[in-house]
Amino acid sequence: MERSNGVINDVPDEENRPVSTDFRAGSLHLRSPRSSPAEPSSPQPSRFSSSDPSCNGGSSFSCVKMEALEFLWGREKELSKTQQRVKRKMARRWNKRRGVVIVIGLMACFLLGNWLMFLSLQDRKISIEGGVSRNSSSAVSFHIKKGDAKSIRKRVKPWRGVYGRLLALAAHALAEGHNKPEPKDLWQEPFVPASAWKPCSDQRNWKPSGGNNGYIMVTANGGMNQQRVAVCNAVVIARLLNATLVVPRFLYSSVWKDVSQFSDIYQEEHFINYLTPDIRIVKELPEELRSLNLEAIGSLITDTDIRKESKPSFYMKNILPILIQNRVVHFLGFGNRLAFDPIPFQLQRLRCRCNFHALQFVPKIQETGALLLRRVRQRPRPGLLDHYLVGPYAETMLKEKGGHSGKASKYLALHLRFEIDMVAHSLCEFGGGEEERQELEAFREVHFPALTLLKKTSKLPSPAALREEGLCPLTPEEAVLMLAALGFKRQAYVYVAGANIYGGRSRLVALNSLYPNLVTKETLLSASELEPFNNFSSQLAALDFIVCTAADAFAMTDSGSQLSSLVSGYRIYYGGGKMPTIRPNKRRLADIFTKNNTIEWRVFEQRVRKAVRQTKHVQKRPVARSIYRFPRCKECMCITR
Repeated sequence: MERSNGVINDVPDEENRPVSTDFRAGSLHLRSPRSSPAEPSSPQPSRFSSSDPSCNGGSSFSCVKMEALEFLWGREKELSKTQQRVKRKMARRWNKRRGVVIVIGLMACFLLGNWLMFLSLQDRKISIEGGVSRNSSSAVSFHIKKGDAKSIRKRVKPWRGVYGRLLALAAHALAEGHNKPEPKDLWQEPFVPASAWKPCSDQRNWKPSGGNNGYIMVTANGGMNQQRVAVCNAVVIARLLNATLVVPRFLYSSVWKDVSQFSDIYQEEHFINYLTPDIRIVKELPEELRSLNLEAIGSLITDTDIRKESKPSFYMKNILPILIQNRVVHFLGFGNRLAFDPIPFQLQRLRCRCNFHALQFVPKIQETGALLLRRVRQRPRPGLLDHYLVGPYAETMLKEKGGHSGKASKYLALHLRFEIDMVAHSLCEFGGGEEERQELEAFREVHFPALTLLKKTSKLPSPAALREEGLCPLTPEEAVLMLAALGFKRQAYVYVAGANIYGGRSRLVALNSLYPNLVTKETLLSASELEPFNNFSSQLAALDFIVCTAADAFAMTDSGSQLSSLVSGYRIYYGGGKMPTIRPNKRRLADIFTKNNTIEWRVFEQRVRKAVRQTKHVQKRPVARSIYRFPRCKECMCITR
């Protein structure tokens, strides 16, 4: 007797097992236990069968008992075979699954290791103790007191958003690529076609304008870069209308909160003297015109009166009669209110001449800009654009002790156009959830009421659709992933331009972790050196303009930014084909970033490099595009071959 699966079976040993019988239509036929199953044509045996041919149908109790035992023995045998088949199947399945489990375990260990590496890199640079360190030679860092570590982690949470996996892969790639060569074109642009273009907007082929038709006043709005564009446009309008230009003034902005005027940023005397062969410029209105109520007499022209990028014919038809009648016209605002095409050749050249030659920063800004260049380069060395940016202070840098010794470091300048005004105006979302949406909507209601009204009265594209079309600025996390994919090494010096990044310090954690040699004007300058510029955002923007323009490579995160446009154009105009600029194709990058949960780092690198490389080609200025950003045109630059 043995027990199987909890059932007691009276089964004899194999050698004592009786010969089984089949009961077929009242007859008994002997069958060996080892014989094959019943023939297909035979009917199924009855439930009971006998091992004794004398039972004659099994009517007696002993025959019934024997048949019952025989049935149980056969049933047990079938169950045993079934169990063995099930066990074999389960063993095969487990062997297959064991391989899958091992692979999943190895992948989990790999990702965990990368993540721990990223966190260790991150924690090494994050700290807080009275804000940002302003050591003139240090990178961006925040000092942490040991006892405050736990509370700081709660208050200053690293912003990882949806890119935690890619950031970990980037950290791993940067750590492994320490000794690998950089891509050949990383610090270069296509030299041969780019160097064929030479600056020539300083050439004049006309007589000076007498400015006899009256006076033009301009009060430009926006930040330093918008104001620069407005000044250049005002110079062209003055020549077009044969008017005298009063030195432009700058409108106080509730966003920028800067009271700086023209003479606080640009050299006024140089501006007047350089443009004297083109237009007549004065510092003030004549005394007899100062008391006029310009609004009452219809001489106050606001941006609402002029369409964006209006043609010269608009000014001849609508503004010139007012100027001749009232002797003065005041443009209030006057942002981008002059078209780039169509416009007469010499007027376009005048606009280039104003931007690239007439506007030079005041000595205070030039001197501090030269100081920033010396510190970000580690050792003094001449730069291609230094003379145009910092004037005589470029020579001062070279005369300093050790000016020609050692090898200066290359540096990359990155313009993070991620201030709250840009973020809010884009109508995009950046991973902050409902709290972010409410904050940006409140900002729009105050600073962009027209946009708020448009949202309420019209159906606008969703944030996802805007991002898919490449209409959202790159986040700091996306920017650092782009730099890592392009091949910039971890030890590269990165100068970050821009102030008051939306989201605060946490939005710079990833950038600072992957590139610890990250610097800003606030970290390169001491408190006393920075103090004269505090509360003057336009003057601080001028310092960023200098360092970005002189950089060995310049990367932007939003090509629509005025600073990025002006900087890239200045680098083209004076760079001689040696000043590469990285312009991301945001539409293509958006498609790449949507695959952040599955894409391999090697594939990510290839796709990002291809998307950026296509924006490096040398091209003439497209029709109706900005001459400040695309100066390669016959009005601004001359092609030599």
